Formats: sequence, structure tokens, C-alpha cells
Amino acid sequence: MRTVTTIAAARAELDAARAAGRTVGFVPTMGYLHDGHASLMRQARGETDLVVASIFVNPLQFGAGEDLDAYPRDLDRDTALSAAAGVDLLFTPTAVEMYPTPVLTTVHVAQVSAPLEGASRPTHFAGVATVVAKLFSIVGPCRAYFGAKDFQQVAVVRRMVHDLSMPVEVVACPTRREADGLAMSSRNVYLSADERAAAPVLYRALRAGAAAIGAGERDPAAVRSLMAQIIEAEPLAGLDYTAVVDADSFTVPEPLAGNLRLLAAVRFGRARLIDNVGVTA
Repeated sequence: MRTVTTIAAARAELDAARAAGRTVGFVPTMGYLHDGHASLMRQARGETDLVVASIFVNPLQFGAGEDLDAYPRDLDRDTALSAAAGVDLLFTPTAVEMYPTPVLTTVHVAQVSAPLEGASRPTHFAGVATVVAKLFSIVGPCRAYFGAKDFQQVAVVRRMVHDLSMPVEVVACPTRREADGLAMSSRNVYLSADERAAAPVLYRALRAGAAAIGAGERDPAAVRSLMAQIIEAEPLAGLDYTAVVDADSFTVPEPLAGNLRLLAAVRFGRARLIDNVGVTA
């Protein structure tokens, strides 16, 4: 595995690979990698000829008072995990390399980015869409692999790629979970022992909401309320939101019908965790 730190070097390697007839798989990350990231890399390894991963803690997607400075980082560990997962090229730019001058151009994806994470973190998705658009410009035509844990993020990126006719196929991969159901996340490191024991309530609530829909519940308010009651019964959990939406448009069907996504965000001490499950009504 080779590591490059400049945009020019990354472009040169990937352009040469495509010129030689090789397909490119891309896994964008913010580092502090875990097996969820490794699963994306392994899938890319099995489906493309050259796998490139990026590690970049993007300042544009952190709002005021969020955990940019405290966000966990371990480049040596990330490099070893990437190599073991089959990555060929690791792109690790600095903030100065990515943003050498103040950013005057941003990408805003309307509607899909507005509710839920967009409402709780108003500048977040503009930062995500802008950096992903830039990374896609650097990497070039590819298959890009994202974890379904960040389901709204995947929806935003898909819509951006569609609307801007980017030569990228977005591949959403299943959420990787711990044995007790907690979704793997770099922010799990923030959890105390007691908070870690409490955190699986998030997944339990989502599964209960999905089961209610499977049993015939079609009132979105009732499903949201059921999930919220389960989460709020856990003393260490601070509920941000529960939701059930159309998986493509992020609108709320009334009555519930079609391909749906149940989502929730919960705080456990310093950690703000998100998760989601899919269901068809």
C-alpha cells in the first residue's frame, strides 16, 4: 500500500490506473477506523481493481461547539487497518492541502438534507457534500463505498451525484454492529462503561418501531412515540430525535407505505450516536 498526501499525487496514480483499464473503488473516511470501515474496504477490494481510501477530518462538517479538535485520530493504526483490508492507495491530505484558501464554494442538497441531522446540525450536510464533491473530483470515476449507518448522508451524496451527473456509483453497505447491536462508530470511544452498556437501547428502539410497522401500525406519530418511549426509559440516554421517513425522499408518508427508514439520534454523555433500520410497509 502506498500513502500520498497531495491532490496531485492521488490524481496521477488514479488516472494512470484507469488509463491502464483498471476500475477504482473509493472509501472516504475521517479516520479512527474500525471494522465497519474495514468492511467497506474489503467490499471495494472484491469488486474493483484498485482501492483508494481517504482519511481526512473535514472541518467544514463540524459546527460551532462540536468535537472537531477532540475527534479521535490515530493515523498509524488507520494505516495498518487499511493495508490489512486490502487498500492499495491511502490519501491523507492536510486541511491546508484540501482548503489552501478560504472556501467560497459549497454544495447544498435541498430537501433530503433538511430534516433530522440537518435540523440538529444545520451546517453539517453542506460540509459533507462539499468535501465529498471535492474528493470525487480528485479521485475521478469510481465506485464509492459508504456505510448505511449514516443513512441520511448516503441519501445526500446519492442525490448530489444524480443532480450533478458525477461519474460515480454510490454503494451503500450494511451497518456493522457489535454483538449487542450497537452500531460501530468512531465516536463510541467517548462512551463511559455505563454509557456503553446503555447505548444498545438505540438499536432496540429502532427494531421495536420496525416490528410495529411489520405488525400493521401505519401512523408515523405512533411509531416515533414508541421509539422515543423506549429510549427515554434509559436514564443515561438524551433523546435528540426519532423519525420514520420515505427512504428516498426523506418525507413522511401518512399513512406509512413503501420503502421506509426508521432513524434516531441519542446523546450518551459526550457521545452523540445515530442509527437506523429499514422496513417495508
